[in-house]
Amino acid sequence: MVVIKSSRKMNNLLIFNRAESSRLSLNISLLLLRVGIAGELFFVHGLKKLGVGTGVAEAVPNPFHLPETLNYWTAVSANLFFPILVMVGLFTRLSVIPTLVVTLTGYFIVHANDPLLEKDIPYVYSLVFIFLLIAGPGKFSIDYLISTKKKVRS
Repeated sequence: MVVIKSSRKMNNLLIFNRAESSRLSLNISLLLLRVGIAGELFFVHGLKKLGVGTGVAEAVPNPFHLPETLNYWTAVSANLFFPILVMVGLFTRLSVIPTLVVTLTGYFIVHANDPLLEKDIPYVYSLVFIFLLIAGPGKFSIDYLISTKKKVRS
């Protein structure tokens, strides 16, 4: 008869059925989601607004007839600046709001009459950023570090 002793190290590796596992997986998932979606938005859509990789800056729709400069920099900020904050998890819940304004405008107004195949991109971005707005950035974020330092000082 073979008896296998379970060592503490082995138990630490097999954390899949413990409560810490679900918290750790959630925080890793939030990190990957934040970095993945915000990085995609930054590199694929944000840099195009500046003409990086395309040679010519992408035209920005202006459905609300804002002054062109304001409209352009709103879109650029929502696609370049705020995604960086989301990636590092700094002011995450606030940072997703401008991006949500742009993606929801794209879905409901700019692409309102387009087929689903054209409006799926702003739809998916909007869903993910709504999720991040509700769930927050998780432990692997600057927001978490700031909140834990505030608790220690209190």
